[in-house]
Order: sequence, then structure tokens, then C-alpha cells
Amino acid sequence: MSGTSLDGVDAVLADESSHDLAFSHVAFEPRLRAELLALNRSGPDELHRAALAANALSRVYAQATREVCEMAGMTAGQVRALGAHGQTVRHQPQAHDDTGYTCQLLNGALLAELTGIDVVCDLRSRDVAAGGQGAPLVPAFHAARFGSATQDRAVLNLGGIANLSLLPACGNATGFDCGPGNVLIDQWCQWRLGLAYDAGGAIAARGQVQAALLARALSDPFYALPPPKSTGRDLFDEGWVMRWLGQADSGAWRDEDVAATLTELTAVTAVQALKRHMPTVRQLLVCGGGAYNTYMESRLRELLGTGVDVASSATAGVSPDRVEALAFAWLAQSLLSRQPGNLPAVTGAKGPRLLGAIYLAG
Repeated sequence: MSGTSLDGVDAVLADESSHDLAFSHVAFEPRLRAELLALNRSGPDELHRAALAANALSRVYAQATREVCEMAGMTAGQVRALGAHGQTVRHQPQAHDDTGYTCQLLNGALLAELTGIDVVCDLRSRDVAAGGQGAPLVPAFHAARFGSATQDRAVLNLGGIANLSLLPACGNATGFDCGPGNVLIDQWCQWRLGLAYDAGGAIAARGQVQAALLARALSDPFYALPPPKSTGRDLFDEGWVMRWLGQADSGAWRDEDVAATLTELTAVTAVQALKRHMPTVRQLLVCGGGAYNTYMESRLRELLGTGVDVASSATAGVSPDRVEALAFAWLAQSLLSRQPGNLPAVTGAKGPRLLGAIYLAG
């Protein structure tokens, strides 16, 4: 898995019961990261650049795969399949011609060649072709791995984009993207402070939430949209931040105040969505890189109140940084088992669909 945060590739080796056996993270080289980020916008010679970036990304995926196999003491021949998400550079479902598209860069054929493992990739396109958003796909896995028969539970994935999975004790799982997760906070830290991210939320914790800025952010039309809905850097990018601040002179605001307000935006929109769509929730499991932001966690706890237990997904048996990669291993297994991987109630697709394309290694 390589997500909106663009920090690198997470690899998990899992058994058929979705228990992770080993984990590896390979960081992106600065040049590749910059190119993947640039390809989120229109530019010169995009087809050529995207093809080469897909090749380079596939080599990083292959490295992560080799590392995780070595950690587990296994060979490629012992791995049934590799579920590979690719890198999203455009996400515009239901746009332009009513079908739209979602684009995850990856060269599945090259990845099969490099690893000697059958590759399952392009996991979102079929859902989009069936009229869906193509995202989020993780709620189906969250339901299988974290669902409870005794309490209404939710999972908040705080990657670059934040998405909620609603897992009622009685009833069907639902979910949707609820807004930016870490992407805007990371962009601000990189742009203003030369830091990759706000480690532990320490910068935001020193700041003060600016009520007027927060209200302006909450007025974005995305938040008023009903599910199914999904989003990405197509909306929440550096341009969004500049429009939100309302001026090119970013120095008009203290850096820590902007970080605090962006963190509050993520926490408030997640909590508002959770209260609106599952007011009976009793436990919120947090995963993704944002699960390590202790300031964010404190804001979630305070906004939700004492009636909701906020806990790391680690308390349910999966480390926060492994959940999404594990989900795509599960989706690969689903395709090989001829089981649908999407939830139409989540994505808006016309019905359950088998997700992904297979590149055979042999």
C-alpha cells in the first residue's frame, strides 16, 4: 500500500485468516515522491512521466515485498498472491461523462516479473465502472476483521484522507471518506517548517484553534455531501490551503495555530460524521499514521465525550500502520476466491463486484 500521504510503501505478509506475520516500510526517494506528487496535477508529457513513475513505484513495491518475505523467512514461491494498491494520482469518479475514473499508477506486469508472485492490482476501477466511487474499499475488510456482535463500533482510518467504517452490531457495515486526514497537516509542516509531518501532534498542541479559519474550512461543500462520497488530493491540496487562508501571505498566521486548526478540522469532521451516521457508537478504533498523533487522539476523545471508547486498532490485534496494507492483501484473497470486494452501500456501485486484475507470474 502507498497512500495519499506519499511517504512510502507499506507491505504486510498475512495468512489466510488476515493475521499479519511480518511488516516492512520502504520510504520513497525524494525524486520519486516529488514526481508522484506532481502527477496529481496536469503537466507536460504526462503519459511518458506516468509510465516511468509506475515502473519506479513497482520497483519499490518489489523491494518491500522482498523485505517482508525475508522477515518472515519465506520465499516468493510460498506466497499465493500480492495485492498491490498502486499510487492514486487522480480520483474523479462519476465525473466528466457520468462514469469518471480513478487512476492508481503501477505496472502490475513488471511487479509480477520482479517478485515472481501473482499480482492483483487495479482494485478500484471495476467499482467505478459499476457506478461507484471506487472508495473507500477498506470498510469491507474492517467489518471482517473488527466487527463486533455486542457493540456498535467504528473504525477511523487517518491516512492522508480520513475515512470512517461504521460497523453496527446488528446490521450492515457502511462507510465513507469524511475529509482530509493527515494530508493538509503534512503539507503545512513541509511547506512552512521543513518537516515531513507533525510528530505526535506536538506543533498543533502548542497552537490555538482559530475559530474563523475553522468555520471557513467547515464551509467546504464536500462536508455537506451525503454518502456515498470519497475524496483525495484532487480537492484537498496546497491550492485548497491557500484558498482557505484567503491570501498568499501565509505569514499572517502563526504556524502552530494553522497546524492546530487543521488538526481540529480533521477531528471535528470525523466526529460530526460519526455522530450523524452512528450516534450509538460505543468504540472508535483509530488506524493509519494519524493514530500516532497523540494530540489528535486527545481531540477525538474530548469531542466524542466519555460515552465512546477511543482506542488504537492495536487493541483489536492489528497495529495502526499495518491495517490498510492488510486490507489490500484481503482484497487480493477475495478476488482469488471469487468473492466481491466492494460494499455497494459504501461506494454506491450498482452491486457487489469482483475487484482487481491479475498478472500471473508463472
